[in-house]
Amino acid sequence: MKITGIIRTVHDFPECIAASVSADNLKEMETRATIHEGKGVVETVITGTKIRSVIASVDDYLSNLTVAEELCKQGSDKGSEH
Repeated sequence: MKITGIIRTVHDFPECIAASVSADNLKEMETRATIHEGKGVVETVITGTKIRSVIASVDDYLSNLTVAEELCKQGSDKGSEH
């Protein structure tokens, strides 16, 4: 059985976040920055054949997403100090 899911999250800096989390993607994952309903989003497709592996991948991804969002926000804040 093949399991496929899409995680779509809205962000102020989707390109930065997508680039950050993509570095840790497994071969069963694909991440991109895009526009959805007029908002900047990071969209990740995760596929697998074992539910436990997919759940573990989603858990890791969400942790990485949280860190990436904070780093991209901090980078933007530093850029606006000039």
